[in-house]
Amino acid sequence: MVLSTLTAISPVDGRYRNKAENLAAYFSEYALIKYRVRVEIEYFITLSEFLPQLSELNAAEVKKGLRKIYQEFTEKDALRVKEIESVTNHDVKAVEYFIKEKTNHFLAEKYHEFIHFGLTSQDINNTSVPLSIKDALQEVYYPGLEEVIGALKKYAEEWMDIPMLAKTHGQPASPTRLGKEVMVFVYRLEQQLALLKAVPISAKFGGATGNFNAHHVA
Repeated sequence: MVLSTLTAISPVDGRYRNKAENLAAYFSEYALIKYRVRVEIEYFITLSEFLPQLSELNAAEVKKGLRKIYQEFTEKDALRVKEIESVTNHDVKAVEYFIKEKTNHFLAEKYHEFIHFGLTSQDINNTSVPLSIKDALQEVYYPGLEEVIGALKKYAEEWMDIPMLAKTHGQPASPTRLGKEVMVFVYRLEQQLALLKAVPISAKFGGATGNFNAHHVA
């Protein structure tokens, strides 16, 4: 069955696809794989700054090559990860093998086993998902909501002197102004936006058993 607005399981990818399509860059399976690749690589780069065994990887060109893997990540790359997963039967392990495959031409094999070194899959998942949420909020949701707030402020100013009937308990009450009522809504949106921005987006890194055992030994 071909995916369409009628065959999609969720209205987000069906009826409302044209409104929510830009969120696919953050919450689709392709996006999850890309974020996993990004976290694995940034972890590997950071590891190289602390472990003497990886000191040779501190070269700027090596780091640039590593980051290029996720910066230029394509749907074809995601399909390759899925192909590997069909063999490993493990989604995060497939990402690890994909990175090893992509670095074969510029990283010595002795470094490959330090990719995902000392981690559990949930270290990657519990960092990738919060990072995708953070990016989606900053790059899509916040700008969209701020655009709505800006438009409402403009309307409030234009409608400042337009009278309207107010009600209390469902009955007509003292009149008010349309612009003022719109500004009440603007104020509420701004307060909610500020509260949302104040919520910390936490991730989790703890090693295979939460004690950083392998890191300590290394």
